[in-house]
Amino acid sequence: MLTQDTSVTIKVLYPQGMAIKAIARELGISKNTVKKYLKNSSQTQYAQRPKRPSKLDPFKPYLNQRIESAAPDWIPATVLFDEILAQGYTGKIRILCSYLSALKPQQIS
Repeated sequence: MLTQDTSVTIKVLYPQGMAIKAIARELGISKNTVKKYLKNSSQTQYAQRPKRPSKLDPFKPYLNQRIESAAPDWIPATVLFDEILAQGYTGKIRILCSYLSALKPQQIS
């Protein structure tokens, strides 16, 4: 098994026009190893991580309902934060502010 540095070097040198035999000689490995890493380079795909649940997720329906019922007025984040704290929210206000900023209507001047 090669180090990641060596693997990356193979993937960089080959497209630059360097022959497989020359790459093998320069890195001190066999031609078959170079071929193997070139063949597998296109198959290296990493899966996307699944989204982690937020501490705010259980409270989002309540927050959406509260914001809709107060429209066109806006409820400050501190008021909503106090309300969901009483319901058992354990997160910080910054998470709530980030979520609310996406919901806040833009003022047109």
